[in-house]
Amino acid sequence: MIAIYPGSFDPITLGHLDIITRGSRLFERVIVLVSSNPNKVPMFSTDERIQQIERSVRHLNNIDIDHYDGLTINYARQRHAQVLLRGLRVLSDFEKELQMAHTNKTLADDIETLFLSTSTEYSFLSSSLVKEIARFGGPIDHLVPHHVARDIYQCYAQNPPASTLSPAPPSPAVPVPKPMDCL
Repeated sequence: MIAIYPGSFDPITLGHLDIITRGSRLFERVIVLVSSNPNKVPMFSTDERIQQIERSVRHLNNIDIDHYDGLTINYARQRHAQVLLRGLRVLSDFEKELQMAHTNKTLADDIETLFLSTSTEYSFLSSSLVKEIARFGGPIDHLVPHHVARDIYQCYAQNPPASTLSPAPPSPAVPVPKPMDCL
């Protein structure tokens, strides 16, 4: 069974990785679908986000990463997916996600939405929060993978707090993306 996990992933957080990892145990294949949010200006390009996700999930063998800027339901049909995987953090997420699930059901009654509640330690975490903390010079390496934290610090032209970010060796298999200028 194929599941689609859609989102903007700008940037990918440890909360996203929690859902991806748990989803990888439930489904034969999970496609992490990077999509655009027309209401937001992204920090990273689609290609940069895909590279960040690839580095973050390379230990999982049943994950694909793709991008699509149309209706997720249409993409799911193209890929013969049966499930849309969605993470829930708080009650306000549930209201929005339930509305989206009902709408998707009217568009494709053969595709189910599965909600996974985020693990407790990530229930507060969002990409917006990560960017806000980094913008004001706070440490974020406990909220995102280390390579993503470095990209964000570089984007904001800041140095990470010396006590929190330990350098990780670069992976020769995956090029390190050069972040675009922050807006």
